Amino acid sequence: MQATFYIASAVAVLATIMVITRYNMIHALLYLVISFLAVAIVFFILGAPFVAALEVIIYAGAIVVLIIFAIMMLNLKEEAVEQERIWFSGNTWIGPGVLSVILLGELIYILVSSASPEVSSRVIDAKDVGLSLYGPYIIGVELSGLLLMSGIVGAYHLGRQKKKVIHRFLEQTDEWKQ
Repeated sequence: MQATFYIASAVAVLATIMVITRYNMIHALLYLVISFLAVAIVFFILGAPFVAALEVIIYAGAIVVLIIFAIMMLNLKEEAVEQERIWFSGNTWIGPGVLSVILLGELIYILVSSASPEVSSRVIDAKDVGLSLYGPYIIGVELSGLLLMSGIVGAYHLGRQKKKVIHRFLEQTDEWKQ
């Protein structure tokens, strides 16, 4: 179990570094999803399967919404759609694909091995979830929230910069016409 913990942790750290260092927003978001999935596996290994499920559903699922907001803010035109088609070529998926295969292998190993954590069948109400999330798992919840917020701020910043460049170009074009 320790080996899977260290591998998932390494994948999470590597994917998070890739999020920070990518200039392309779509590539960064792909690595962000991989980072969230790796953190979910870490939670599962630590014996918190419910928090792991919340990590996947809320944070990794929210990335889809983040992509939609980013596309709406960037106001992509037909040229940008063609550029995205080029970006989503085969080479784009190699890094996230390798990290995803590593995480999938770990998940299969954890589920098949007999050392997986016991899952109780008792009903968990909202109070227990709140006490669990804002009790022993507060650091994980806060770090995941900060990572998601940084993605939203980054998408807004990228959209704002693109609008400034377009506005300057249009001003220069108008001056040239006169």
